[in-house]
Amino acid sequence: MGMCFPCPGESAPPSPDLEEKRAKLAEAAERRQKEAASRGILDVRSVEEKRKKKEKIEKQIATSGPPPEGGLRKRINFLWTVS
Repeated sequence: MGMCFPCPGESAPPSPDLEEKRAKLAEAAERRQKEAASRGILDVRSVEEKRKKKEKIEKQIATSGPPPEGGLRKRINFLWTVS
């Protein structure tokens, strides 16, 4: 009474094989990552699109080289003094 051992006629339940256990753990980890990434975000797709667009712009800036000499501020000052 109160013992936690299997009855002599019963066998222990089979344990899942190692590959099946790893697959389930990987699936659960992916699900948790997706849930954590979208926590508090109503439209996950728009956030992903904005992130990709930002990365694309940053990549273009990095590959285009340094900005032209003078920059925008000097051009604006030049327009103010000419008119």
